[in-house]
Amino acid sequence: MATYKEIQAFVREKYGFTVKTCWIADMKKICGLSDRVAPNRISLTEKTNPCPHEKREAILDAFSFFKMIK
Repeated sequence: MATYKEIQAFVREKYGFTVKTCWIADMKKICGLSDRVAPNRISLTEKTNPCPHEKREAILDAFSFFKMIK
């Protein structure tokens, strides 16, 4: 599984913007890749910074590139 830094570097190089780690975590949760909650998360029920819809495709492309999803 790719690290957050590797995913950020891939998206920055291919799409020209930097993704936040909370966006990656949100997309991992949506794709079923993460089953734990970050220890520094403020609320277990609310997302303060969910991934914007226009950035999701780039993150999914990175997941595919690193073979995290099919």
